[in-house]
Amino acid sequence: MEKSNKNYIIAIDGCAATGKSVLAKGIAQKLNILYIDTGAMYRAAGVYFLEKGLELTEENIKRNIDSIDIRLAYEDNMTKVFLNNKDVTDKIRTSKASMAASDVSKFLPVREKLVELQRKMAENSNVVLEGRDIGTVVFPNATLKIFLSATADIRAIRRQRDLAKKGEIKDIDIIREELLKRDLQDSTRKESPLRKAEDAIEIDTTSLTNDETVDMVIELLKERVELS
Repeated sequence: MEKSNKNYIIAIDGCAATGKSVLAKGIAQKLNILYIDTGAMYRAAGVYFLEKGLELTEENIKRNIDSIDIRLAYEDNMTKVFLNNKDVTDKIRTSKASMAASDVSKFLPVREKLVELQRKMAENSNVVLEGRDIGTVVFPNATLKIFLSATADIRAIRRQRDLAKKGEIKDIDIIREELLKRDLQDSTRKESPLRKAEDAIEIDTTSLTNDETVDMVIELLKERVELS
């Protein structure tokens, strides 16, 4: 394979709690490139409707989509998320925000707006993005496409641990059920369903540490581009 010296895009897809976010952050830190947290953007959009107490209908989406402004900023060694200039970095990491993200992402106007923002961010930079349709819809010509998988049990354990760090205690069986429900919802939605791109490389993270996965992806990237 001939290597490229142009800007590159790493697209990471996969089901919930497979380690997409922590992998993308690790790659961005190690390569010193931009991390675009697409999931956070959808969570922020979901939080907008939760806080407004608005039902997610086509009419409400169309009426409010232009009132939603989402901005990412790298501050204090972390990506912060701003919804209409309000810091919602912590608020978007709850279970309610997670389900709201899945619900709101089913609507085409929301996806079109956020995809436009994501593509604009990647125009002149090396970037890594994670989500559920990055390699299939957002960046179908990405330099490297990764699809993460893991068993439902290990995913539930990871999600329970993450929630506990934020002070949210939840039964593991309920978490597992929510994850499987979200998998089904994301994979069967009409607009941009979750699926593995034909040219994506699947990595099972069940028994891998994040450092091991980061190193694996970077080695795959080195086969495609010249890294400085």
